[in-house]
Amino acid sequence: MKNWLLEMFAIAKPVIGMCHLLALPGDPRFDQDAGMPAVVADARANLRALQAGGVDGVMFSNEFSLPYLTKVESVTVAAMARVIAELFDEITVPFGVNALWDPYASLDLAVATGAQFVREIFTGVYASDFGLWDTNCGAIVRHQHAIGGQDVRLFFNIAPEAATYLANRDIVSVARSTVFNTGPDALCISGLTAGEETSAATLRLVKDALPEIPIVANTGVHLANVREQLDIADAAIIGTAFKRNGVFENPVDADRVRALMDQVEELR
Repeated sequence: MKNWLLEMFAIAKPVIGMCHLLALPGDPRFDQDAGMPAVVADARANLRALQAGGVDGVMFSNEFSLPYLTKVESVTVAAMARVIAELFDEITVPFGVNALWDPYASLDLAVATGAQFVREIFTGVYASDFGLWDTNCGAIVRHQHAIGGQDVRLFFNIAPEAATYLANRDIVSVARSTVFNTGPDALCISGLTAGEETSAATLRLVKDALPEIPIVANTGVHLANVREQLDIADAAIIGTAFKRNGVFENPVDADRVRALMDQVEELR
């Protein structure tokens, strides 16, 4: 199972940098005066900083579409597709997408833009800050095949931010049954919110239970803990730590990206 990760990113322990998009049309925080050109310009600057800093992959997400929807509006997918299309010729690494928090929209966006992977909540029922997340993995995967997205790799977020699994089950049981029943390409383990450290103990429990499945540290990887996190996890997705002063709302800082990637290179 882990071979696909090496084949896609051409390196062990890949780091995927987040290209967080500004609020989009329809979002409460969208800047109507600046419009979509400002969203594209901001995304372009962040993409360039991530790639200049040496990340192994990039994921585009509508991170500033707060508060998030569990059924994304069509304008969001259209706006994200426009951004990626305008940046497409500048993308030099494998890329993925995440239309928060809608697996159908994420897959539609991936197929439309040529993204190689998506990260989403595909399984389980969660009580979250955004309401009840009630998934239907069988329908989602059938949709993936119906739209020709069978080659899109699925990163299953089984410990999503700001949410609690409703069944009284530990994370290892959830991970085991998810793998048995749904066949994810990778499992993502997260902290409470974006930028919150993923528990190394939890990563270890899941990794030891399922050594054949790529395990991804999904939040809170930074300069001080990247060695510990990637000593366990097979990959990391990093957003906040790459931003100026490590602040979620700030743009990506190429120097911070480079400093952290230097640590990753030493670990490799």
